[in-house]
Amino acid sequence: MGIVSGLARLVLEDGSVWHGAAFGASGTRLGEVVFNTSLTGYQEILTDPSYAGQIVVMTAPHIGNTGITPDDDEARRAFLSGFVVRDLSPRVSSWRATCPLSEWLARQGVPGIAGIDTRALTRRLRVTGTLKGALSTDPTCTDDELIAQARAWSGLDGVDMVQAVSCQMPYEWRASTAAPWEFRQWRAYPPLDLPPDGLHVVAYDFGIKRNILRRLSAFGCRVTVVPALTPAEEVLALRPDGVLLSNGPGDPAALPYTVAATRALLGRVPLFGICLGHQILGQAVGGRVYRLKFGHHGGNQPVKHLPTGRVEISAHNHNFAVDANTLPPEVEVTHVNLNDGCCEGMRHRTLPALSVQYHPEAGPGPHDADPLFVEFVQLMIAHARDAGRH
Repeated sequence: MGIVSGLARLVLEDGSVWHGAAFGASGTRLGEVVFNTSLTGYQEILTDPSYAGQIVVMTAPHIGNTGITPDDDEARRAFLSGFVVRDLSPRVSSWRATCPLSEWLARQGVPGIAGIDTRALTRRLRVTGTLKGALSTDPTCTDDELIAQARAWSGLDGVDMVQAVSCQMPYEWRASTAAPWEFRQWRAYPPLDLPPDGLHVVAYDFGIKRNILRRLSAFGCRVTVVPALTPAEEVLALRPDGVLLSNGPGDPAALPYTVAATRALLGRVPLFGICLGHQILGQAVGGRVYRLKFGHHGGNQPVKHLPTGRVEISAHNHNFAVDANTLPPEVEVTHVNLNDGCCEGMRHRTLPALSVQYHPEAGPGPHDADPLFVEFVQLMIAHARDAGRH
């Protein structure tokens, strides 16, 4: 169970060829090759829709030891193009597991390759930047043919990847994070004065992770999830107390319809952007986005909250960032990445809108970023009070 069989190759557009053992699905998949520095949580990574169109390299050497547990899925299926590991565990050692990683990847249609020197591969990506690649188990393709496919692939720049991962119909979400996860007695803030009927959040699904929905529910919100193409007026017709702009894959500059909807909502209802949602909000207020050299992917990125000087260890998955120098004066940068100084969070000085580039729901702390949800809830409480609902 979970033991690799057959051979596989990972080729990069720079002409390098990496040989290893195949696991998961068979076939050839193209994608951007990125590395993730998380030590744990490979299932949450595999089911994060933000990885659509990417081949993920895990820098932690031993992967697969806890198998797969359906309760830990962040989306309805895996959207990534391939998975690269140093050592695939031949044994599953978790009482929660229902199947091994290799079997699950095969069902998801995602090929994997093991036995790769992931440290050398990561160093290459850090020096050259993100590269296009092909992961193949097909012995009939030559190395040169695979390299040509990788080079000919259009990549993700300028491509709307959101439509491939967003829901097609609205749905309601009520499930919360489990009570043992909360540690409510450790919270450093007073109880929230919610309206009698709670708060209603409309969440745009640009590739939303389920734990974002669970955390909103844990803070007293009932959530309506809507497709990415939903116009602003349809969202407002649902009478939300707040709107969440979710994470998602691809190039944020290729999503003008999301920016237009966000701009139409700005100032009319509290907004909270996460990851891609942060980049969309940044464009809606007049800023620009740019591609990072190799992105931020992992659960150990240090981020500084500028108003307090507090440092959070945070989870990231993004290849693009908001250019802080292009933001208007009425938008304040609230968080910066301590590795490269890029903008990790912002808030509008006069309108109820905030966003962060990282994933507060992922919780490496696990509660370092809970104040972000508290701030969003407080903005919604004030909005409900102004609307006469509280």
